[in-house]
Amino acid sequence: MITGASSGIGEAFAEVFAREGFDLVLTARRESRLGTVAARLESRYGVRTHVVPMDLADRDAPATLWAEVERRGLAVDALVNNAGYGIPGALVASEWPRHAALLQVMVVALTELTYRALPGMIARGFGRIINVASLAALVPAPAGHTLYAASKAFVVKFSEALASEVRPSGVHVTALCPGFTRTEFHDVTGTRAAVTQLPGWMWMDAPEVARHGFEAVSMGAPVHVTGRMNRTIALLARYLPHRLLVAAGRRSARRYRKS
Repeated sequence: MITGASSGIGEAFAEVFAREGFDLVLTARRESRLGTVAARLESRYGVRTHVVPMDLADRDAPATLWAEVERRGLAVDALVNNAGYGIPGALVASEWPRHAALLQVMVVALTELTYRALPGMIARGFGRIINVASLAALVPAPAGHTLYAASKAFVVKFSEALASEVRPSGVHVTALCPGFTRTEFHDVTGTRAAVTQLPGWMWMDAPEVARHGFEAVSMGAPVHVTGRMNRTIALLARYLPHRLLVAAGRRSARRYRKS
């Protein structure tokens, strides 16, 4: 099962898992885009795909999605919690319901789907859970996109703890932490023009990120940062003085965030 599977990293994960022979449950808001992805993967890899359109911002969506999976008689051996987005600007610049929807998608739905998938995985002695976090969870958070890094930090800590908890049962959990990735994310948040000013070496492609995620969860890595440069940044964030990192982040953030 892959959430946010209609484009970007989610679509790339669908490709990776299909190539590895997994049948797929694809979910996102855009049914037509999901259908296009599903048809392509079925044709290319001969796997079965199940399209279940769902808006995870709805509080009842995780339970409804899981009920539909059970109704179809499907067993979920791998779960990729990829759905997510950012809200640019200061916290008080947006109405609370918009922030509540983000937290529902990126924290509550992710946790609930994991909770619902785990019993079957534990019973079968096999499971793979990839929770897509971000490099932003591992470095000081600048102003703007105020809840994004905070929600991703939750994903990292949640995944670390859960990985230790369920590993004896044959279930691997990985928090995947990509940096800047070429997807629709920046178009949705309205920051595309600004982030294109960043140097090319800071970027990775979605298929590469997904491949790293698949390999990391297969090896049982609780946290995986994609790319040598991103791993260097994460390492520096751990050991450099916090005040220097905050100042550097504040200066760089002005180039690409919205007020």
